Order: sequence, then structure tokens, then C-alpha cells
Amino acid sequence: MPAVADEKRVACDGALTVLKTEDAGQSFVEQREGLPQADAYDLVYRHGLDVSEDGATLAMGSTTGGLWISSDGGNAWSLASAHLPPVYCVRFLPG
Repeated sequence: MPAVADEKRVACDGALTVLKTEDAGQSFVEQREGLPQADAYDLVYRHGLDVSEDGATLAMGSTTGGLWISSDGGNAWSLASAHLPPVYCVRFLPG
């Protein structure tokens, strides 16, 4: 989830984006489906994103209290809640 800069901690262009890599960071693909694309002030801390044991389900929470879930490896996201306190960490319990 890229931000403008360390001194300007807002989402790039006001749009929340997840960058996905399948080649150890050599290239990235933007995943935006289901995420806010205008007036987004959400930031996601390092521990605010987690992947389930099977690698298919992802969850991420933002500093403005948004929580999104993806059940297809991050290709599309669904808003689970927009009214939480700031989310600093998201974890799937082993299971």
C-alpha cells in the first residue's frame, strides 16, 4: 500500500492500492478492485496486512479504521467495516 512519501503519509493520488508481486519483487501489479479510489486517506502499517495459511484469503486494516477482506489472493477486496478504531495489526489465527 504505497504512500506519497515518509513526510506525507497519504495514499498516492487519494486511491488505496495493493501492490502484488509473484516474482520476489522484480515486478508489481496494482490491485484496486473494491478499494476506495477517491479521497482515500487510509494507510496500512506493515502488520496491518495478513495472509491466511492457504494463501488465498487476505485481510488488511487501515489507520482510519477500514477493514478489507480478499478471498482470491488480493485480486478483489470487500469492505468488512469502515468504522473501526485505527487498525495497527491484523492476524489470522492458526487453524
